[in-house]
Amino acid sequence: MLPSRLRRTALPAAATALVALTATACGDGADAATGGGKTPVRIAYQSIPNADLVVKNHKLLEKALPDADVQWVKFDSGADVNTAVIAGSVDFALAGSSPVTKGLSEPLDIPYKVLWIHDLIGENEALVAKKGIGSVKALKGKKIAAPFGSTSHYSLLAALESAGLKASDVQLVDLQPQDAFSAWQRGDIDAAYVWTPSLTELKKDGKVLVTSREIAEQGKPTADLGVVTEDFADRHPKIVDAWLKAEDQAVKLAKSDPDRAATAIGAELNLSPADAKKQLAQLVLLTAKQQQGADYLGKPGAPGKLAGSLHDAAGFLKAQKAIDAVPARSAFEKDLAVKELSRVAG
Repeated sequence: MLPSRLRRTALPAAATALVALTATACGDGADAATGGGKTPVRIAYQSIPNADLVVKNHKLLEKALPDADVQWVKFDSGADVNTAVIAGSVDFALAGSSPVTKGLSEPLDIPYKVLWIHDLIGENEALVAKKGIGSVKALKGKKIAAPFGSTSHYSLLAALESAGLKASDVQLVDLQPQDAFSAWQRGDIDAAYVWTPSLTELKKDGKVLVTSREIAEQGKPTADLGVVTEDFADRHPKIVDAWLKAEDQAVKLAKSDPDRAATAIGAELNLSPADAKKQLAQLVLLTAKQQQGADYLGKPGAPGKLAGSLHDAAGFLKAQKAIDAVPARSAFEKDLAVKELSRVAG
C-alpha cells in the first residue's frame, strides 16, 4: 500500500451534495481543529443492530476519551461512508465487506485499514420475495432490488449463481434498503436483498428465500467492518486503542447481558428491546481475542482469512466493473490492522 501522502482519488461530482452535508455534520476544518482544544474523533456509523450502537448509546468512547470531541455521524450505506472518508470527513467508519473491498481497490484506493469486525452477517441480511415465489430459481425474469456494491448485492449474486441463474436472467435494480421497501409497497419489485430494519418490514408479507448466513455456509461470507484512516491511526494510536477497547467492551456486554445491550440498541434504532434482541441474535459478534483467530483478522506475522474473503469480494466487484483490478491477497493482508488489534487483545 502506498503511503497516504502518495495516494490520491478524485471525488465523483455526484457526491458533492453528500460531502457538503457530511462536512456540516462533522464541523468544518477550523471548528474541528479547535473544538475547545479537544481532538476531534469523527465516527461514521450505520443503523445496524450490533455492538457499535452500544458504544454510542453508553458513551463508552466519550468516557474513555474526556479530552476528545467524539462526533457520531449516521450513514445509510458503505458507499456513502467511502465518499465521506475520501472527503476527509471521518476518521473511523463502519461499512460492509464489499464497500471496504472497493475502497481498498483501484480506482478509489482509500488510505484506510480494517481495524475491527463489527459482526459476521447472518439472518439480518436476506433475500425476500413476494408471496407466490417459492425459490431463488423462480426469480428468473423478475425484478430484484439491492444496493449495488453492497454485501447484499454480493450475496444476491452468489444466491443466483447457486440457483443456476446469471445476473442477466433477472432485472436488478439499485436501491437502498428503505427505497427498496417503498418500491416493494408500490409493487414495483418482486424481491429485494436488504438488511434490517427494512428486512423486518419486507418479511411481514414476503417469503425469505435465502439468508446471508446460508450464503456464508456456501463459502461466501460477508461482514460489517470497522476501518480507520491510516493518517489518524498514525497520529493518534492511543485513541485507536481506546476505540478498540470500547468496541471489545460492548461485544462482551452483548454476550454476557444481551438484554442490556438490546435496550441500548433499541434506543438507537427506535425499536423495543425485544425486537432489538431478536435482531442482535441474527449477527455473530467477536471479541478482540476471537478476532485474532486465523479465520478472522489474525495476528502480526499471521494475517487471517479475512484477507482472503476481501480478495474474493474483489473478484466479484471486478466482474461488476466496480473496480479496475483485483489486488493480490497479500495487499489485503497488509490492510488488516493486526498490530493495532494485538495492542488491545494481547
